[in-house]
Amino acid sequence: MPHDTPLISTIVAGLVLAFVFGALANRLRMPPLVGYLVAGILVGPHTPGFVADQSLAPELAELGVILLMFGVGLHFSLKELLAVRFIAIPGAMAQIGVATVLGWALGVAMGWSSAGGLVFGLAVSVASTVVLLKALQERRLVETERGRIAVGWLIVEDLVTVLALVLIPALASTTGHGGVARDPLVGLMGSVLGFDPGLAGILAVTALKLGAFLAVMLLIGRRGIPWVLHHIAHTGSRELFRLGVLAIALGVAYGAAKLFGASLALGAFFAGTILSESELSQRAAQESLPLRDAFAVLFFVSVGMLFDPRALVENPLPLLGTLAIILVGKSITAFLIVILFRRGAAIALTISASLAQIGEFSFILADMGVTLHLLPEQGRSLLLAGAIISIVLNPMIFALCERVIRPALEARVIRAAIASVVPLVPALLHAETPAPPEPAGEGAYPEGEAAPTELTDHVVVVGYGRVGGIVVAALHESRVPFLVIEDADQSIALLQSRGIEVIVGNAASPDVLALANLPAARSIVVAIPGAFEAGQVVEQARALNPAILIIGRAHSDAETEHLSRLGADTVIMGEREIARGMIDRLRRSAPAILPADVASPSPLADG
Repeated sequence: MPHDTPLISTIVAGLVLAFVFGALANRLRMPPLVGYLVAGILVGPHTPGFVADQSLAPELAELGVILLMFGVGLHFSLKELLAVRFIAIPGAMAQIGVATVLGWALGVAMGWSSAGGLVFGLAVSVASTVVLLKALQERRLVETERGRIAVGWLIVEDLVTVLALVLIPALASTTGHGGVARDPLVGLMGSVLGFDPGLAGILAVTALKLGAFLAVMLLIGRRGIPWVLHHIAHTGSRELFRLGVLAIALGVAYGAAKLFGASLALGAFFAGTILSESELSQRAAQESLPLRDAFAVLFFVSVGMLFDPRALVENPLPLLGTLAIILVGKSITAFLIVILFRRGAAIALTISASLAQIGEFSFILADMGVTLHLLPEQGRSLLLAGAIISIVLNPMIFALCERVIRPALEARVIRAAIASVVPLVPALLHAETPAPPEPAGEGAYPEGEAAPTELTDHVVVVGYGRVGGIVVAALHESRVPFLVIEDADQSIALLQSRGIEVIVGNAASPDVLALANLPAARSIVVAIPGAFEAGQVVEQARALNPAILIIGRAHSDAETEHLSRLGADTVIMGEREIARGMIDRLRRSAPAILPADVASPSPLADG
């Protein structure tokens, strides 16, 4: 069997280099996405060395787009959007409109068609959800008012992207680019009406097909998909459940494209949205996550393969224009929009910094534009370079807004100077409109400045899942002082509703863990299941407090040894404790068979 096949070599080279450079980017405190794009550039045809197969990479990337959009649908939250709808919906639409016009103007100035400029403008107008959520979590802003507005803003941008995935093919068919086949229903409409319906006819047919697809998903998919997954779940087979989730995501996407003319990404998004209403949505998201992540990485690698650095070096002015739109145009527009909605400078600056980058959805739009021959290759290179640079600069933009611009805006001298020109602005900069109560522990401090807990001689619980929930219930009932470190929105809301102190964020982050006041704590319970992340928590906790009692959990002997080596005092392995409970029950029922003086045997083999 030959091993040097294009498919194998493309996947292996893409994943290995993505891992190397993703780890390097993470080490440099940048999103791994930057490393994936760099890996793609290195295996692309525009750099020396190994060149991956150029025909297979886009197909692998298409699978990545399907699973990526399926994940977006699974996590789509209409509730979060409605909570901030009065500012997020009009604000995001206005910002997208301004950025799209700026991008269109830049494209036309470079000699592109109006359709190409429009696709480019849409691509630079939408920010990366992955980058934004990471930035908010690191600053403990997800549960603040400005964090909720930023997330709602991004949800609107995601919906606009989904709509664009429907309309761009219709736009391509009207312009005649790339030999896009004319829809036979449009031709039939023209023969019935006696004239060419043009763009209006194409949009009408597109809307009709989309409506039919939505009707099928709501009438059949809304009941059928959860019903299928529930029956698979009852079989007890994890493999079948995982396979069922992937089959639904890929099958619905493919069916939407073939039967209704919708894009694969749109079909996958609606499959995820329908499934998100099921009680099994959380499990579906977890089961599909490994494959989604793997193919999403291949998607970013394939995008990097198409990047030609020489084109930007030889002609840097278009790149500077692209960066100006992403970093300056979008940010200033968002800032002014938030101020006009009578929100404070802190909220306006957070939204501005959050949107000063582009990512995965920009690549999806650019790839579709190039495939349909609406957008030239130069446009995709500009978007990729703009994404890499803006993502790298995003943490610095956040720091600039929080440490320099915000104090300057709030300074009395600046406020007085502005008052002489526009009396209304300082009032808007000074006053925050009434907002929902902030999460526990944040209300007494300036927004965005996290304060450590005031608890001492307390217990720190990391993770509020099935295991952490039981520990928290016992501590709460016994009135032992404790707090929880958690980053899942639903768990945070539940804990706060019960009056339990929560530190919002990833406990593996030193900044987050420092807020738990570990030097004064009596013990820490690391209840999260991942041994890699749990090991980071254990190691940092031991460094902060050499005398603290550290209790962890594991699923294997290797994980137990790993956590113990890093400093855990006690590591509980679930399967071993279950076996001991069974043995104890056997002893009570038949002491002659299992005498109490016989120790519990060690396992003969793992698993």
